[in-house]
Amino acid sequence: MYISITGIKVRGFFGMLKFLRYTIPSFSAARKANGNLFCDSKKVNKYHHTLTAWENKSKMIDYLRGKHHALAMKNFRFIGTGSVHGYEDNVIPSWEEAIKKWKENFKEI
Repeated sequence: MYISITGIKVRGFFGMLKFLRYTIPSFSAARKANGNLFCDSKKVNKYHHTLTAWENKSKMIDYLRGKHHALAMKNFRFIGTGSVHGYEDNVIPSWEEAIKKWKENFKEI
């Protein structure tokens, strides 16, 4: 199973408007995506996080290439800054574990 943890720190009022415009459809598409096993979001310390679990990395990449995620990524620099961490595992981490792993592997984009 492939686990993906994202964190985005939104930049200002207009960044929040773009965040809502692009991430809500992208998150909804992730929930419905072929191969998605788990999809949740949570705000922690000014970062909007997603935690997703996929059957495998290939299924996650198929979703990444989809319309909604591509639009969100195209507008990412206008939304804010953040980081993504992905890895293979047999269990879906708790939010506490996921945030810890994300912080340990933080590389701002």
